[in-house]
Amino acid sequence: MSTQSLHIVVLAAGKGTRMRSTKPKVLHPLAGRSMLDRVLDVAESLDPASLHVVIGYGAEHIRQHCPRPGVSWVEQREQRGTGHAVACAVAVIQGQSDDWVLVLYGDVPLLDADVLSSLLGSAHSADLAVLTTRLDNPDGYGRIIRDHEHRMIAIREERDASSDEMKITEINTGMLVARLGSLRAWLPKLQPHNAQGELYLTDIVQMAEEDGKSIATHLAPDPLRVAGVNDRWALAQMERAWQLRQAQTLTLSGTTIVDPARIDIRGDVICGVDCQIDINVVFEGQVRMGDNVVIEPNCVLRHVTLGNSVRVRAFSHLEGATLGEGVEVGPYARLRPGSDLAEHSKIGNFVEVKASQIGAGSKVNHLSYIGDTVMGADCNIGAGTITCNYDGANKHQTVIGDRVFVGSSSQLVAPVSLGDEVTVGAGSTITQDVPPGHLAVARSRQIMKGGWARPKKKLKVE
Repeated sequence: MSTQSLHIVVLAAGKGTRMRSTKPKVLHPLAGRSMLDRVLDVAESLDPASLHVVIGYGAEHIRQHCPRPGVSWVEQREQRGTGHAVACAVAVIQGQSDDWVLVLYGDVPLLDADVLSSLLGSAHSADLAVLTTRLDNPDGYGRIIRDHEHRMIAIREERDASSDEMKITEINTGMLVARLGSLRAWLPKLQPHNAQGELYLTDIVQMAEEDGKSIATHLAPDPLRVAGVNDRWALAQMERAWQLRQAQTLTLSGTTIVDPARIDIRGDVICGVDCQIDINVVFEGQVRMGDNVVIEPNCVLRHVTLGNSVRVRAFSHLEGATLGEGVEVGPYARLRPGSDLAEHSKIGNFVEVKASQIGAGSKVNHLSYIGDTVMGADCNIGAGTITCNYDGANKHQTVIGDRVFVGSSSQLVAPVSLGDEVTVGAGSTITQDVPPGHLAVARSRQIMKGGWARPKKKLKVE
């Protein structure tokens, strides 16, 4: 099938009442991305001539969430079923009668391109091809009815099925591909099924049979890949299935995952060999890890790059950071966007780093804030050190040379520069540049008074 003659329609107009939400169903996330985004990614990978998304409930919200230049948004102003939704899209498709139209659903988040390619392939020798699958428990789904030659002749909704038909485990996924000309002929003939005047797309199968058209099917081997989401419980089950598959991919590539049931991958994670990921770790966005990386429990990593032999200790939060070989972070550390840690540097417990470069071998071990700072190699920053980078209106930079020692409980008021091998005495507030090799002490002189009597509490009068 030529992709130049393929048009894709994604149905995303429903509210999703069973989700119990004011948000359109298709915008609910799976692994950090909306279901609709995931379906559109798959649709675009097929390189269609046109891509149309039918929207209704929350239409403007959906448009804003998915600002894709190649998408044609088609509004279904009345919620009159899947047949009416497809008719709305077909009305705006510019194509030839023998072009193909692939109908997808925006609430099928685990859909993959391989399944759709197989469906399109099965349509080569047919006028209509329907995507089916098998379920151990097909309750609630339309059954695929076949004749004695195993040809599909109808889709029987459960309420209309006989007792024998109810035993059929092959079900309709709702997804299909048909000729544009055939859809233009069939859709106007659809008849309403209920008081709401809903038109069901599945009725075109019977029309195709009556017209003597050839009907093909493709059986999806994995039901989860073609399953739709009706409620939050179903979404949660798919989320867990997705996460287990991501965990399996990582383990087979050489990563140890302590408990695959307690990991969340909400982006794209690439690991080297012999990495270890402990429980309750969350990955978001693009995460790249070298060899022998260890992530301890309860960490969040978002858009980070970790070199070989990095160790991230428990309860640390890393975002937009780059860590060189042998870096140690945490526990309870926070790296904010723009943090660049050179090899064998160390960020300890209750330390926050933001938009800063930390030189090779430098250490910030305890209870400190390092912001908008360029730090050289082999520095030691004492506990409680604060770079005061904000004056109430603008951020300013702190520059620290190589082999600098900053004593505990010091404040570096930016803009300020410490030369190589500077020593800052504990408890100092540094407001001026310090030349290389100097000792800087800026604190009040100690006062001692003998015979000091402590204040006493006043007795309460009853």
